[in-house]
Amino acid sequence: MCHSELLQHKLPATRAALTRGDISYRHVEVIIDNVLALPDEAWQDFEREALTESETLTVPQFTKKAIRIRELTHPESITVRHKRALADRCFFVGPGRDGMAYLEMTLSNEDASAIRDRVEAMAKNLQSADEPRTLPQLRTDAAVDLLLRGVTETGLGAGIRGNVYVTVPVLTLMGKSEESGTLEGFGPIDPETARRIAGTASSFTRILIHPETGAVLSFGRTKYKVPTELRRWLQLRDGSCRAAGCNRRAQDCDIDHTIPWESGGETVFSNLANLCKRSHRVKHETGWAVEQSKDGTLNWTSPAGKHYATHPATRIRPTIPTTEPATKPKTWLDPWSIPNTGSTQHRSNDHDERDERDERSTSSRTDAIGENQLN
Repeated sequence: MCHSELLQHKLPATRAALTRGDISYRHVEVIIDNVLALPDEAWQDFEREALTESETLTVPQFTKKAIRIRELTHPESITVRHKRALADRCFFVGPGRDGMAYLEMTLSNEDASAIRDRVEAMAKNLQSADEPRTLPQLRTDAAVDLLLRGVTETGLGAGIRGNVYVTVPVLTLMGKSEESGTLEGFGPIDPETARRIAGTASSFTRILIHPETGAVLSFGRTKYKVPTELRRWLQLRDGSCRAAGCNRRAQDCDIDHTIPWESGGETVFSNLANLCKRSHRVKHETGWAVEQSKDGTLNWTSPAGKHYATHPATRIRPTIPTTEPATKPKTWLDPWSIPNTGSTQHRSNDHDERDERDERSTSSRTDAIGENQLN
């Protein structure tokens, strides 16, 4: 809608060039992206200069030209704009497809150019007749090695290693299942990578879960829960801030008592959740109300009475010893599976027999799971 409005009312020359077929829609996107960074009074000059001989340029060539023209036609000094833009430098990592991810940085031109040249030089030095990796692969591997193991000129980074949390089904770790593992903050990873991380990388915390019950079987080393371990467990369970619509990493959040401590709430996993500082304040200082269910779901109620549910990122939950007898699960009988004999008594007996069989089957399954957990 934005592009349509701009082409119709603000960029008539661009629309005419697109109509004639002189430029592609990708060229149009480049023009719009650049004019939006200019004040309105500079749009006409930019459009006129950008469209000159634009039909002979590819999109990458046109992009370079558009950036140069934008800088020349902007009425404000580039020094002032660069100083303001430099304050917005940022670093972002996001999940991609097939176990991959994206790493993005917004930084000054000179730093980006220097980084590119250094990575390019390292990658080309690694090229040889026996090197099977392509140049793009070598560039990526060189940059990863620098970021993971490099040290700054001030010594920052020495001895620092990144922490990565991986949840691995126990049967996958044993090689008896190909169920994917889960990398915290990103999502599924292939079984081979999960096994390698859990088995060989000393800088990784290993989390094993039962593939059916989701119960925690190991947390790297046998240890009684202490606040630090409990916090780490909650980070793995939640993944991110548990407020509706918030995606801030759990590692950057506060641990909140769903039922406040001063109101009798306990410091126990079923009464704790990760909330970023803003969401934490909203919960305690506004009319929002929160309840936590047994499976870790947070049920939020807004001051307007609207209901929102947020769910844990993973299904891990602790194994808690209990002496309470197992409750009989509710069974549901498909009415279409009952023969229509016209006898109400027969249906009732059939229902009772099915319940009996379900109860015996459920009891057997419960005993088997309990034995596995004890072993």
